[in-house]
Amino acid sequence: MASCSETSVDFYQIPLVALNHSVRKKLGLYLNPSSTVAEDWTNIAERMEFSYLEIKNYETCQNPTLKILEDWQARCPDTSVGKLLSIIEAAERMDIICDLKPVIEADCIKYLKKQKDPPVQVPEVHSSIRTPEPYSITMLDDPRGHSPEMFDAFICYCQSDFDFVYEMIKELEQTSHKLKLCVFDRDVLPGTCVWTITSELIEMRCRKMVVIISDDYLDSEACDFQTKFALSLSPGARTKRLIPVVYKPMKKPFPSILRFLTICDYNRPCTQAWFWSRLAKALSLP
Repeated sequence: MASCSETSVDFYQIPLVALNHSVRKKLGLYLNPSSTVAEDWTNIAERMEFSYLEIKNYETCQNPTLKILEDWQARCPDTSVGKLLSIIEAAERMDIICDLKPVIEADCIKYLKKQKDPPVQVPEVHSSIRTPEPYSITMLDDPRGHSPEMFDAFICYCQSDFDFVYEMIKELEQTSHKLKLCVFDRDVLPGTCVWTITSELIEMRCRKMVVIISDDYLDSEACDFQTKFALSLSPGARTKRLIPVVYKPMKKPFPSILRFLTICDYNRPCTQAWFWSRLAKALSLP
């Protein structure tokens, strides 16, 4: 990859998450303005393999460059800083390479240093003289840690949509489908660390995740984190891990990072009759 100056950092070995918010904002200053003489954010998004409809949806964002970087990272969690730089170079935006490479390199060096330096508390936490404490995070966990509670699906929802979650419980758990759902407000013990426990439940305890999409979902930080974390475990939905569900009309645009997934739509009268059996079948698949 051509560059304005030599560097000892292998950018292809550095994940995109290494770039902090300030660097991403600076990229936006170069790419957000529309240009007839140079490639802008829309061309970069095309090179990242976003679809035409996705790119049109990003036009409503205040900072589309920030958004496509965020969604590209969620969709391709293994992507690297080097891949981003190669896309920018292929777009012939050497002005960005020359101007921002020093700050990008500084972020990468900081990231490598954090990975190299051991946490201060590790020796104390893992001391051999301490015995492991009982670990329970859900209502039916074995307090001795021998038999963790497992689920067919984690339900990602915001509080305003809980009536539909309750309907889902009745239709999928209390009928012949006999599925086991992980509903945070019902199943998780109080006093646990929300982000840590949520990650463990999604990755280790639940085979699938149902994402209940609504206007309020789009404003929920918790739902945003859960969705992106689950996507990072299944890039491109290769394992059919995520199932988006829409149960009422929306005023806001559908989330772009889920547009490539087949939606289970409760609003369509022609499919409502078999909505629950279709959803149950999807959750039952390995």
